[in-house]
Amino acid sequence: MGQFLAKILADLKIIQNSHRTNNPTLEAIATANSEEDKLKTAQQAQQEAEERLRKGVQPVVLPTTEEVAAAKAKVQYQDSLFHFAVAGVAGSGKSSLVNAIRGLRNSDTGAAPTGVVETTATVGRYRDSNRRLLFVWYDIPGTGTLNQPGWQYFNNQGLFVFDCIIVLVGDRFTQTDLAILENCRRFQIPSYIVRSKADFHIPNLMSDMGYDSDDDDESQYETMYNAARERYISDTQATVQQNLGDAKLPMQKVYLVSNKVLLSAVKKRTLPKTALDEMELLKDLLEEACARRCVAPEDESEA
Repeated sequence: MGQFLAKILADLKIIQNSHRTNNPTLEAIATANSEEDKLKTAQQAQQEAEERLRKGVQPVVLPTTEEVAAAKAKVQYQDSLFHFAVAGVAGSGKSSLVNAIRGLRNSDTGAAPTGVVETTATVGRYRDSNRRLLFVWYDIPGTGTLNQPGWQYFNNQGLFVFDCIIVLVGDRFTQTDLAILENCRRFQIPSYIVRSKADFHIPNLMSDMGYDSDDDDESQYETMYNAARERYISDTQATVQQNLGDAKLPMQKVYLVSNKVLLSAVKKRTLPKTALDEMELLKDLLEEACARRCVAPEDESEA
C-alpha cells in the first residue's frame, strides 16, 4: 500500500498545484471540425471510408460543434475540472462506487442515491467531497442492450466529454459495455474495466466451494477465503479477457474492488487484508489525469 499511497499523494499534489490544459479529446474533435479539415475532397473521404470498411472498422461520426456544446452543457462541464464517468448496467454498483471514491458512505449527506432498482434515470453529477480536489464524478444511466449503433449511443450520451470512463462489468459484457470500451479507444479516452462487490462475490464462492460457517471453528476460514479469493481473481480475469477477445477489442486490465475497502482507502488511508486492486485503481486514475491535463505553471509560461 505504501508505494501506491505515496504515488497517489504525489499526483494529488501535482493536480492541486498545476494548471489544467484543455481536454485533448475535445481539442481533437474541434480540430477535426475546423474549416481546414473540411477541405478534404469528397473523393478522399470516400476512399478512406471504403478502406475502413475493408479493414472491418466501423466508420466513426465525429460530434459536431453543436453536439459538443450540448454535451458540455448537459454535464455542466468546466475546463478547470476533471470529469470522471462511471457507467454500467443497473445493479452493477455504480452509485456505491461513486460514493466510495468520494469518501462517502451511501447513507451520508450528498451521497449518490443507491438501491436495488436502478435509481439513476439521468446522469448524476457529484463534486468530490474534498473541495480542494478538482474532480467531478458522474453516475451514467445503464442499459444492457442497444437499439442503435455503439458509436451513435456514445455520441448521443455525450460520453466523449469525459477525461476517463470507468466501466463496471458483471459476468458478461453487455452491448453498452462494449460500445463504451470500443469508442473510448477510438476517441483515445482512458477507460477502466472494474468489477466491484468483491466482498459479496468471494463469500459466495466460499459457499459454492463447500464452506459452512456453522460447521467451522474458524480454523478453516482463512484457508477457504484465500482459495475463494484466488479463484475469484482468476475467473474474473479469464472472463474479461474472453469477452474482450470475442469483441475483437485489445486486452485490458480488470480492477477488482470492494466499495468498503475503497471507502476505507479514501477516507482513512488504511487498507484491510481483504484489499485487492483499490489502490491501484486510484493511482492509475490520478496518474492518467495528470498526464492528460496537468501543466506545471513554469511549463505553461515557457510554452
